[in-house]
Amino acid sequence: MLFTELGLSPEILRAVEELGFEEATEIQSKAIPLMLEGGEIIRRSNTGTGKTAAFGIPSIEKIEKGNNTVQVLVLCPTRELAMQACDELKKFSKYMPWVKPCAVYGGASMEKQIFELKRGANIVVGTPGRVMDHIDRRTLKLENIKIFWYNTNNLILLCFKKKLSNNL
Repeated sequence: MLFTELGLSPEILRAVEELGFEEATEIQSKAIPLMLEGGEIIRRSNTGTGKTAAFGIPSIEKIEKGNNTVQVLVLCPTRELAMQACDELKKFSKYMPWVKPCAVYGGASMEKQIFELKRGANIVVGTPGRVMDHIDRRTLKLENIKIFWYNTNNLILLCFKKKLSNNL
């Protein structure tokens, strides 16, 4: 299936085309339409199959213009994966200036992350420990979360999801 057949906005299609993508992978062809409809999905796919785009593109599409609260939360098991996923989301949202992805992870400046969150980040990609730190400090508020996904099949994150759901 081509990206142009997935019902995506012109802004996303322009970014996808610039990145050199034409045909969606299997996971993208299945996940993007379901997420755009607002359905809850669980999908597994091997490394390198385009999972970040599969879940990230519809997450970007669902960001409400003018709403500078966190609307999407993405959990990743490592800071490297959190940084990589956030960078990908920035590439896909290149032509949507109202979309503001922010990565939060340990080993980086808490002050800089707090600044990014206060600046109006509406997509937060982070590691479980740093996400909980921000929740505890009340610098990350979850009341407007519309989409939550995790970029791993790691059992630790699945357990963390249960703890996090108490704050949603």
